[in-house]
Amino acid sequence: MAFGYVVSGVVIYGFMGWLLDRWLGTSFLVAIGILLGTGLALFQTFARFGLKSNVEGEAPAQEQPLHDGTQEPDK
Repeated sequence: MAFGYVVSGVVIYGFMGWLLDRWLGTSFLVAIGILLGTGLALFQTFARFGLKSNVEGEAPAQEQPLHDGTQEPDK
């Protein structure tokens, strides 16, 4: 899934840069589109999947189960 984000970002923004290059008669917008697409795709990947790192000496975070309110929690 993360690989798909990166590939699609490069392809879509690279293609948009290529179209703008053809329309404006330039030759640098495809490179800017590829770089922009890569950056946005990496941002989206980290935002979606997160980057969880463990600081030295710190216990890993425990995930708490969600409580839907249908029954009383154990005391």
